[in-house]
Parts: sequence; C-alpha cells; structure tokens
Amino acid sequence: MITLNGITLPEDLIWSDEFSWTAVRQGADYSLTGALMIDEATRLAGRPITLTDGWASRALVLQLYTLTQQAGQTHTLTINGTSYDVMFRQSEGPLSATPVKPVYAADFDDGDWYRLTLRFLVV
Repeated sequence: MITLNGITLPEDLIWSDEFSWTAVRQGADYSLTGALMIDEATRLAGRPITLTDGWASRALVLQLYTLTQQAGQTHTLTINGTSYDVMFRQSEGPLSATPVKPVYAADFDDGDWYRLTLRFLVV
C-alpha cells in the first residue's frame, strides 16, 4: 500500500529510482605532493523518490495537484509500511498526469484515467 498524507495512491506505481541513489558522497583530489586524498561523508537527506506509471482518476490527480501548489510543505509518504518525510521536487515538475485516452476540455470527468508520475525528495 502507498499513501501520501493518508491519501491512498495507486497500487501500480513503480518506484523507478529506488536503487539509483547512494547516501555516500565521495570526492577525490590530489595534494601538492601528488598523494591521493579521498573525502567521504554520509548524506543525511536528499534521496529522490520517483513514483511512476500508475493509473489515477482525475479526481485523485486534482487532489495531488492541490498538494503540489503548497510551497514549503512536508508530507508523509508511506510505501509498504515504511514512512518517509518528503517534499515535492518542484524544480523537476512534482507531478505529471497524462490522459490514458484523449480528454477534451469540454468533457472532463472525475472518473477519467491518467497515467501518473510523482516526484519527491526525502527531507
């Protein structure tokens, strides 16, 4: 089960970047003597979470869109029992919703289906 602030998200969402991030940050440089200097540290936050390819109703998309319009807000994202404190990745477009079938502006319906992508950042 996947929820955001208690809102149930589609079960078919895929966590596309689950294993693309590492908490270890490393830098390497050479000293004036030519010796290799390696600096490593553990990042405390900043992990991206991208949930993609789920199907959502227009009503859910509108609800999520409203959340993306609130600056500086932290949300609770729960994926299979594990909770994350997240913010939307505003710089990358926090939400993408593409109609599964053509939807004409005059014919919008809350039951229309959209392919959904959500972009978060663990804080």
